[in-house]
Amino acid sequence: MDWGQILNNTAYWIFSPETIAYALAATGLAVHFGYAGLLNFGMAGFMALGAYGYAISILSFGWPWWVGIIVGCIAAGIFAIILGIPTLRLRADYLAIVTIAAAEIVRLLLTTLLFDEWTNSADGLGGYHAGFRAANPFPEGTYGFGPWVWTENQLWVRVFGIILLAIAIYLVWALMRSPWGRVLKGIREDEDAVRSLGKNVFSYKMQALIIGGVFGALGGVVFALPSAVIPATYTTSLTFFLWTILLLGGAATVFGPVLGSVIFWVIMGFLDNVLPALAQAGFLGMSTSQAGTLRFILVGVALMLIVIFRPQGIMGNKRELTFVK
Repeated sequence: MDWGQILNNTAYWIFSPETIAYALAATGLAVHFGYAGLLNFGMAGFMALGAYGYAISILSFGWPWWVGIIVGCIAAGIFAIILGIPTLRLRADYLAIVTIAAAEIVRLLLTTLLFDEWTNSADGLGGYHAGFRAANPFPEGTYGFGPWVWTENQLWVRVFGIILLAIAIYLVWALMRSPWGRVLKGIREDEDAVRSLGKNVFSYKMQALIIGGVFGALGGVVFALPSAVIPATYTTSLTFFLWTILLLGGAATVFGPVLGSVIFWVIMGFLDNVLPALAQAGFLGMSTSQAGTLRFILVGVALMLIVIFRPQGIMGNKRELTFVK
């Protein structure tokens, strides 16, 4: 096996658009679950709305790329309101069922012929990059070193994604240190006690759902910037990957989603290179395609072990997790 090439391919994922996009979406999930105690299994729906809102605004209406980002965030906010009105009074397990179903409804609606004029159904959307790339401040050329060598457009995607991620992290940090954030944490701990103090618990939950949903939409935008928007991407597995990232880094932490996303994608990239190579060398007794699928099994096992032995995550505090009380 060529370990140099394997490590080189693995290091790529540290600064990949996928890593940045998942960190953004997991930051939104941290607002939902880590700080508000909302068991949201529908983050894939928020990411899909962000990506499609961005692409459709450009392709169908000819709006500037930055307006497309705003439209995607607004779409996610509206989805949060529609989703929150009937669900935020439900218990956590019922909320989880409703949110995962709602995300699937969004994905399936995007694949129907009813909206084919705007969504291109199952084929997805592409060719919306011109405006964003025209705003690229980096001159034409190649940048970076080692495994991190990018063209000017690839660098621009990463820099822009990191800027959005930094803004999201700062907002979460500032909000959770504010009186609003303290009330939200109180709701997570005991919403009846907070309600007895005269606080509108439903309103706070709705605000948290909208804010986290907007971060998820921004993650969807970053995920769509390098290539295309394909509805098959936004399945329930994406949501479970986000939960793995969140629990790995720490649910009620500011930087946990970022650390979790980096570790998750580095491990996934490493296994994607090592397992097929081991299979080809005859060490696993399976085909290379089967070995590539094995990484998802290992990730599932890792998620179970995290929940059992360190549910607070790498950076988390066990006392701040609602499901381990």
